[in-house]
Amino acid sequence: MAAPNLDWHQMGSNAARLIDWRTASDVGRRIAGSGLSLPALDRARFREDFAESVREAEQLVLDFTGLHVEGYRARAWVMSRGEWLNANLRGLQNLLEPLAQRALNEQQLSTPEFRRKAFGAQIGVLLGYVSKKVLGQYDVFLPPDDDGLLYFVGPNVAEVERRFQLPSHDFHLWLALHEVTHRVQFGGCEWLRAHLSKLVDSYLSTVELDPHQLMDQLKRAVAEARAAGGWREANVLFLLMTPSQRELFEQMQALMSLIEGHASYVMNVVSAGRVSDLPRMRRSLKERRRASSMERAFQKAIGFDQKIRQYDIGERFVEEAVRVAGMEGFNLVWKDEANLPTLAEVADPGRWLARVANA
Repeated sequence: MAAPNLDWHQMGSNAARLIDWRTASDVGRRIAGSGLSLPALDRARFREDFAESVREAEQLVLDFTGLHVEGYRARAWVMSRGEWLNANLRGLQNLLEPLAQRALNEQQLSTPEFRRKAFGAQIGVLLGYVSKKVLGQYDVFLPPDDDGLLYFVGPNVAEVERRFQLPSHDFHLWLALHEVTHRVQFGGCEWLRAHLSKLVDSYLSTVELDPHQLMDQLKRAVAEARAAGGWREANVLFLLMTPSQRELFEQMQALMSLIEGHASYVMNVVSAGRVSDLPRMRRSLKERRRASSMERAFQKAIGFDQKIRQYDIGERFVEEAVRVAGMEGFNLVWKDEANLPTLAEVADPGRWLARVANA
């Protein structure tokens, strides 16, 4: 599947007036690089194997979770880093459109060109870096015609296989199980996508655009950091939030921990006995995540380390909930947004079990 030709200046008029998306794409591609190059025949085999792995994974996940999905079957798109980058830039542009409209309405003018390019460059650096790390992705906010589409970044997957000498088909199936689980979560739970959209929109609506208010938030953050013992002990991003932003942020963190943890749990349990050398695959990804001190600082600054923690904390929550209540009891989490765990309940599954599964 080829990436569409993009005219960043015509897509999302308000966001395009605020951010130079072409600069974001250009900078992101330079940061990303092309990665490991595969001959044409190997690329074709790669695509065929991922298509087969996704079909196999979909049935396995449906059978194991007991969830039911309407709509298109899950299907794989094996992408280049540049294709992944542009797909996520389009998604981010659409996501930021309401905030961009509010910013431009309040300013009553377009953002100066140098600032548009600066914003674009910052976004390009961020997504360019992530494009070198990501292996697979389920894009929650794709349009209905693309329902069920799963992204796999071919050069990154191939690099991991070659570096750690992993069995190709088994590794593809293992990755597919994780992304298919996300597709099943949102495809089998009609309200979940709308709930996540509402949280994101609500958070963006609280973003303060007035410089005086931003300065007040910064002063409060400095005071709280000092009280906590300094910046090293404080979560800087959290400190810069207002109380209402913190509440929304914690709801999103709890939801993402559940979603990521559930996908990791399903991936690893279903893989047992079907995927050879599973422990080595897990060790390989853990080894791949290790970074230099400078890179760790960058990961912390962009929240990349938080993403990794979501997998671990969420997986422990799901494992304990299923152990105590069974899959049927755990699946109450998908029944209604009131059944979603809070951040405190994710850390202490017994509290969620007492409130929901054992109620």
